[in-house]
Amino acid sequence: MNYIWCAMIGASLIFAAVNGTAAQTAAAIAEGAAAGVKTVISFAGIMCFWCGIMRIMEGCGAVSLLKKIIGPVTARLFPDADGEARSHIAMNLTANVLGMGNAATPAGIKAMAAFDRVNADPARASEMMAMLVVLNTTSFQLVPTTIMSMRAAAGGNPSSVVVPIWIASACSIAAAVTAVRLAYRKR
Repeated sequence: MNYIWCAMIGASLIFAAVNGTAAQTAAAIAEGAAAGVKTVISFAGIMCFWCGIMRIMEGCGAVSLLKKIIGPVTARLFPDADGEARSHIAMNLTANVLGMGNAATPAGIKAMAAFDRVNADPARASEMMAMLVVLNTTSFQLVPTTIMSMRAAAGGNPSSVVVPIWIASACSIAAAVTAVRLAYRKR
């Protein structure tokens, strides 16, 4: 992948030099870098805010309540998962529901490690592993913080996309779960 990026950058610099637009290309690079830094800083603020909210929710028991609410769903989707794995799955899905994908990753990795310990065929992903990947990827976000922060940083209305995101997420989750079930039934 690094070779592809280097080739693309090299080709664009060569074309800029050949077309006589090297000055505009250099200005665009500097402008893009400045915009990237500004966007990352705005994301960091939003991410810190929501990670703090997650800690407060953990402290007051709201995360445990969410785990209990999604417990029947995880039991049905991951019937062979042990208690440790289910706890990690619930934490992963809860963090995703709250729009904190970065906070969901460590719990997802721990759940995958638990699944790997009981996987009969280490060369292939088990159905539970595939299910966790698709649920993590297509996760339903009650509060889509990344998109909302991007829209706020760009000066847009951050809340105008929430309902369409809910609808699209529900559809993608249904399709993904169905695809995993069908793929592993064929095996």
